[in-house]
Amino acid sequence: MANDPALSIEDFVSALPRDGRLIGLDLGTKTIGLALSDIGRGIATPMDTIRRKKFTIDAEQLLEVCGKQNVGGIVLGLPLNMDGSEGPRAQATRAFARNLSQKTELPITYWDERLSTAAVTRTLLEADSSRAKRADVVDKMAAAYILQGFLDRLGVMASED
Repeated sequence: MANDPALSIEDFVSALPRDGRLIGLDLGTKTIGLALSDIGRGIATPMDTIRRKKFTIDAEQLLEVCGKQNVGGIVLGLPLNMDGSEGPRAQATRAFARNLSQKTELPITYWDERLSTAAVTRTLLEADSSRAKRADVVDKMAAAYILQGFLDRLGVMASED
């Protein structure tokens, strides 16, 4: 896409510092779920949820977390339709990436997040989690699901080298 700051996975990996965690984001209309990788970039852990206010405030909170956690790159869940096309949510995610890239030098990439929230909700239902508890954790769990998928792909890429 024209002027989309997000990098391909290969370019993203090349742009990453040698060390530093990755942060995964599940962008919702009301919240942003955050997940963090370990230093070795193998395991994603649900971290927090930012209640969305307006972009500048959301970005400040996010970048503050990135600074404190030694984050080297941002993985944004891209909500594609089941047929792979992009709808309004994907366009909103791309707009978020464009705006965020003007506030940080951190490399940004996308990861297909189709069914991440559904998979996490199913897991929480199987764990007999209450509706209120599910609402509290689903966004950061979805972010961890997205980030783990990306980390697994990185692991496959590394083993192919």
